[in-house]
Amino acid sequence: MSAPLDDATRAIIRATVPALKAHGVDITTEMYKRLLAHPQIRDLFNMSHQRDGEQPKALALAVLAYAEHIDRLGALGGMVERIAEKHVGLNILPEHYPYVAEALLGAIAQVLGDAATPEILDAWGKAYWFLADILIGREKQIYDAHEAEPGGWVGWRAFRVRARRQETPVIVSFELVPVDGGPIARHKAGQYLSFRLDVPGHGTQRRNYSISSAPGADHYRISVRRAEGGVVSPWLQDSVREGAELQVANPAGDFVLDEAADGAVVLLTAGVGLTPAVSMLAELAAKAGRSVRYVHGSDTPETAAFVPDVCDLAARGVLTADFFFAHADGAVQDGGPGVTRHAGRIGTGWLRETLDRGGRPIISVGRTRSCGTWWGRCGRRNCRRRRSAMSSSGRRLIRNLSSDRWSYGCPEGCPSDGRRERRGRLW
Repeated sequence: MSAPLDDATRAIIRATVPALKAHGVDITTEMYKRLLAHPQIRDLFNMSHQRDGEQPKALALAVLAYAEHIDRLGALGGMVERIAEKHVGLNILPEHYPYVAEALLGAIAQVLGDAATPEILDAWGKAYWFLADILIGREKQIYDAHEAEPGGWVGWRAFRVRARRQETPVIVSFELVPVDGGPIARHKAGQYLSFRLDVPGHGTQRRNYSISSAPGADHYRISVRRAEGGVVSPWLQDSVREGAELQVANPAGDFVLDEAADGAVVLLTAGVGLTPAVSMLAELAAKAGRSVRYVHGSDTPETAAFVPDVCDLAARGVLTADFFFAHADGAVQDGGPGVTRHAGRIGTGWLRETLDRGGRPIISVGRTRSCGTWWGRCGRRNCRRRRSAMSSSGRRLIRNLSSDRWSYGCPEGCPSDGRRERRGRLW
């Protein structure tokens, strides 16, 4: 266990903040170059995030946040939790951490040159291992909890595709059951599964997909959107049939419903961002008397998945729903009891008038652009002070309405259902 950081070490870390702002992406890009030279580490990464440069950018933001909060690390508790959850999903182990330390310190020395004095490298070595020990400790707690819970497991477990369903022209659902016939852990609505997949011609690939089935079922369901030009989603849709076996990790992720809450709630989603919301809706449906409003935006009626499922819940009086179709041709058909269909995008006026009532918590899931637009439209002046969480394909944003600021959390590693998992792990 690393010793607590002393005043001198923290002072040096603070002094490197300007250098991190100027050269952070260069440092993390060099770090990944060094890290990925190790095959046993390379297999842990989604390499598409290296090609588009998003992972180095995400890590640079995380390292900068760590340096800026070095005197008040308690503010990074949410960040640590999200990283630990993601690491557990990918089966990250303590023996992986030394590789990261070597790559990070080597990258700092390479990019900063003579400015990377022995004192700076020593301080960052201490700071790295201080945080690494926190993560390793938290990850052990999560691993132990998974092993102890009914149906839980640690590492990879073989699951069989019991059924698959074409939800839309671009989204396919896979129903998964354990090959060993044993029970499975009850997931929390909003969590995801991590997969270790052997894709012909592309080697071992790791991906995360949100669980779209209800908690407590005898199976897990994932719903995968085809990403054109991608590696894994086309392979899953084209090659993985009923009876195929996949290696799966225990459910993970902290973007979940507050199980203690019992008041009204709004779920606001776009595109394949609805996958965790479908699981959340099923969980909310089990709580009698809770007011639920579901709002979803899609390109066309044909590209919107799970509409019949939502309409069924609305017909039972469990929720009210609004579907917006940006490119609907002509009039939009009636959605049935409790469901309203709209032609066009989710608009500014509608958001402000409809959602700015009663201080209801809002959970939104979608692309970064969609989430940012929504909150730009109904945030600050128009949203009353409320707790609200956002999960997006680029980063996780927690809106702190009381301070009227956007707070960009640590890379949350939102599942890659087709939203493209751009952020993932601390390293």
